[in-house]
Amino acid sequence: MERSKVGTIAQLRKTGYRTRSIREELRQNLLQRLKEKEPVFKGIIGFDKTVLPDIERAILSKHNILLLGLRGQAKTKIARLLVELLDEYIPVIAGSELNDDPLLPISRFGKDLIGEMGDETPIEWLHRSDRYVEKLATPDVSVADLIGDVDPIKAATLKLPYADERVIHYGLVPRSHRSIFVINELPDLQARIQVSLFNILQEGDIQIRGFKLRLPLDIQFIFTANPEDYTNRGSIITPLKDRIESQVLTHYPLTLEEAQQITRQEAKVAPDQSDKIKVPDLAFRVLERIAFHARESELIDEKSGVSARLSITAFENLMSAAERRMLLSGEEETTVRMGDMWGVIPAITGKVELVYEGEQEGPYGVALQLIGEAVQAEFLTAFPDPEKILKENQVDLFEDIRNWFAEGNTVELFHDEDNQSYYKKLDSVPGLSALAKRLAKNGNEQRLAQEVILHGLSEFNVLSKSLVDSRITFSDMLSNMLDDLD
Repeated sequence: MERSKVGTIAQLRKTGYRTRSIREELRQNLLQRLKEKEPVFKGIIGFDKTVLPDIERAILSKHNILLLGLRGQAKTKIARLLVELLDEYIPVIAGSELNDDPLLPISRFGKDLIGEMGDETPIEWLHRSDRYVEKLATPDVSVADLIGDVDPIKAATLKLPYADERVIHYGLVPRSHRSIFVINELPDLQARIQVSLFNILQEGDIQIRGFKLRLPLDIQFIFTANPEDYTNRGSIITPLKDRIESQVLTHYPLTLEEAQQITRQEAKVAPDQSDKIKVPDLAFRVLERIAFHARESELIDEKSGVSARLSITAFENLMSAAERRMLLSGEEETTVRMGDMWGVIPAITGKVELVYEGEQEGPYGVALQLIGEAVQAEFLTAFPDPEKILKENQVDLFEDIRNWFAEGNTVELFHDEDNQSYYKKLDSVPGLSALAKRLAKNGNEQRLAQEVILHGLSEFNVLSKSLVDSRITFSDMLSNMLDDLD
C-alpha cells in the first residue's frame, strides 16, 4: 500500500508494519549498506581506516557515541550524516509532540487518542530529516531546556491542576523520541545538567519536577567533545562518560593528499573564480603544508588544535587574492602566484591560538613564519639543502643564481603586477627556469616553481628577501648585510 494511502492505525497494520527501535533501525540499514558495498559516510575523507570503522562498529553494537577530537575534525559533519542511515519515513500519531509510534505510544496524548479512536487514530509520516536534533552545549543550558518543566500557562489555559502530567512542557530530549540527538561540546554542559542525562542513557526514561512519569524514550545519542585534558572550560563527569558506550577518537588529515581533497570539497569558490583562475597542485601543496606546520609549531597551542577550516578559508582567500589582482591588471584569466599567498594571512591569524612565545612574535609574524616553513618543506622535496651543498663541497645547483645576485642584481615583484611583467622578471634570473622543471610536476606549475625556488633560497639564507607593503624584493644576502652595516 502506498504511504499516501496509509492514514490510520488500521491501514498501517495492513501494511505489516512492525515497531523497531532507532538503534535497530540504524543497525539494519548499516548492515544493508555494508552488504551492498555502498558508501556510508559520503564526503568524509581520511577516516576510512581509522574513525569510520569505529563508528560503524558502535552502530552495529547499538551504542551511544562520543566523538572525541580537536576542533575542525568533522565531528559534527559525521553526526549529521548518520541521518542517512534512518528509514526515509516512519509513521507517528498525528499531532503528537513526542513522535509517538502508533503501535507503541509513550505520551499521555497518544495513549488517550488511541483510547478514544482506536484503529481509526490518524497517523502521519515523519521524514528522516526531521528526526535529527542538535544542541550546542553552553553554560546557560538548563534542565528545563533539555528535559522539560511544568508550564503554568498551559495549566491555566487547560484549567488543569499541577498534578496533571498534561501541564508538562517537554524539553528537547523527549521531543527527540525516535530521533538522533546530538550534543556538541559536551564538556561545556554544567555538571548538574550532565547528571540529568544519567537515567536517559541507562534506563531510557526521565523525571520532570517530581512527576511519577516513565517515558521509555528511544533516542540515539551522539556527543562531541574536545579531549578533557585539553580544555579549561569543563569536563565530562565520570558517571556520564561511563554510560556512553563507545568513544571514538578523531584526527586531522594524515597526508597532504587527503588535506587537499578536504579543502577542494569544502571550500566555497565562486564558479567564475574556478573558470578564470588556475591553481597548480604546487600551490595546493604549499597551502596545506601551512596547516601541517602550524600543528607542529612551538608558537601555537597544540592543545587548542589547528582546524581544517584554516586550509579551507586560506584557499578561499588565495582565490580571491588572485581574482582581485586579475581585475586590477585587466587580465581575463590568471594562475595563482606566490604573491597571492600573502592574501591568506588573515585566514591564518584567525585560526590559531598562540602560546607566550607566539604572542611575542605577533600573529602576523607567526603567519609569515608558517608560510616560510611550508615553502621550505616543499623546496626540499626536489632540491638538497643549499647550505649543506657548500659545506660538503657538492655540485652547487644554485651557483648561477648565487652569482647573478652577487653581481648586484635584484628581483622586485609586486603582488598586483600583471603577469607579463611579473614573469619577465623571473625569467631574467639565469638558471631559474631550468631548476623550476625539477620542482614542477607539470608545465602549469613551472612559473609558480620559479617563485617557490626564490622563496626557498631566502628561507635557507642564500638570498635576502624583504617585504614592504605589497612588494617582495630578492637580493644578495651578503650585499644586503653590508648595506645594513653601512
